[in-house]
Amino acid sequence: MKTILSSETMDIPDDVSIKVKAKVIEAEGPRGKLCRDFKHLNLDFQLIKDESGKRKLKVEAWFGSRKTSAAIRTALSHVQNLIAGVTKGYRTKMRFVYAHFPINASITNGNKGIEIRNFLGEKKVRKVDMLEGVSILRSEKVKDELVLEGNDIELVSRSAALINQKCHVKNKDIRKFLDGIYVSEKGTIVEED
Repeated sequence: MKTILSSETMDIPDDVSIKVKAKVIEAEGPRGKLCRDFKHLNLDFQLIKDESGKRKLKVEAWFGSRKTSAAIRTALSHVQNLIAGVTKGYRTKMRFVYAHFPINASITNGNKGIEIRNFLGEKKVRKVDMLEGVSILRSEKVKDELVLEGNDIELVSRSAALINQKCHVKNKDIRKFLDGIYVSEKGTIVEED
């Protein structure tokens, strides 16, 4: 069954400017600029103003199936993440977990890469480069903690995943050998009140 018109709107904060051109949405705020392409979705994007003069983004689907209608909310969530990225930024914290051999990590390439040594006592040096716009730091207060920061939620999360995947235990019982680098916390750089 097709719905004739399904639409949703979302508010745009005052300190963020949003441009829509041919299903490419660009958000610019205090922390920088982010862009996202929605050309694969069969949706209409419009910038509108309501009666009180507040700016809003409207997403519509004409004659859409259930899946197309569901994509409206998904698209709005992605735009919400862009807005949060250019206003607050994203931060992910990771912890080292080891039973015997202490994992040794050094930040390289001007906070853009990490080298992991002594994982399970192996001599191999594991190198991970961060994705574009993501910086990595060692936490000052907490022992064995990494902090990844950036504006794009997907790039920050994917960088964390790359680090996690580099430290998989091979040829052992993973219920017993729990060593690795795991995500411990996800949030924004600017803390909410």
